[in-house]
Amino acid sequence: MFKSLFAAALLLGFAAAPALAEEWTYTDGTGQTVTLDHVPNRIVMHANTAAGLIPLGIRPIAIYVDTPVAEDKSLQGLDLTGIEIVGEAWGQIDIEKVAALKPDLFLAEWWPLDKAFSGLESGAGSTNQQILKLAPITGPTQGDSIVKLIGDYEVLAKSLGADLNAPQVVADKAAFEASLEKFKAAVAAKPNLTALPIWAGTDGLYVAATAGASELMDFASWGLKLITPEVADDRGYWETLSWEQADKYQPDLVLVDNRSDATMETAKAQPMWTSIKAAAAGQVTDWPAFWLRNYKAYAGALDKLTAAIEAADENLTN
Repeated sequence: MFKSLFAAALLLGFAAAPALAEEWTYTDGTGQTVTLDHVPNRIVMHANTAAGLIPLGIRPIAIYVDTPVAEDKSLQGLDLTGIEIVGEAWGQIDIEKVAALKPDLFLAEWWPLDKAFSGLESGAGSTNQQILKLAPITGPTQGDSIVKLIGDYEVLAKSLGADLNAPQVVADKAAFEASLEKFKAAVAAKPNLTALPIWAGTDGLYVAATAGASELMDFASWGLKLITPEVADDRGYWETLSWEQADKYQPDLVLVDNRSDATMETAKAQPMWTSIKAAAAGQVTDWPAFWLRNYKAYAGALDKLTAAIEAADENLTN
């Protein structure tokens, strides 16, 4: 009788004992490993990171954004209900608001050319560095492919408890794969077509270096012939041309950085814009510059680019 009572009490004691917290480990884009004594759930994210993780089922408690939320392309179409906004301009994070949230982790992307995480680049607000006193920061690396970056987000999301077999996750990936096949077919059908990715400012035309943008490297790997500028700036992103030099490159299709709708309007307002034959012919479409982070957004961008390729004259500049 005594043994039975003792055994029952012992079992009850085990049942009542709190479960040990699960340790969480992640090796980030710098090669450094971040370890916490529990799987983090109070996470503050940069907008781009949120755009990569929310579709996979991982939601932050707060985000900081480089522009007003309504203007951030990466966040369009995402449900931000209940997520605190702690910054809406590059380099400006409300540290007091972040501290009050008691985060256990910050997630952002490591940018090798800048040697910094998003929001902590050189030139960003000096107060931003104070977030490092509140919690560790980690995240995937910007590299040579958005597809690879999305894969890195899948690995990160799974470590945080995401179900990568959730119906919407599976459907988004399937839609992307279908869009990609159509894109590849359109490119293959027009082997002579060349494209030029640009950003337009009132002070000049900025021609993008393929190696400076992950999505451009994807496009090139899938067969799209991108014109590479002769000289890029010291960070490797652009060649800057005066508007008088706007006709230096003559592509069959111009891809305009669409992070801001104003960029296209700025380009059209310049008298030398139509010195680019493709611009004069209306062979111009969007370049989803630097903001793609999930399969759904990527599929939509590819569909638009595919339509522009199919409509373009591949021999316009021959």
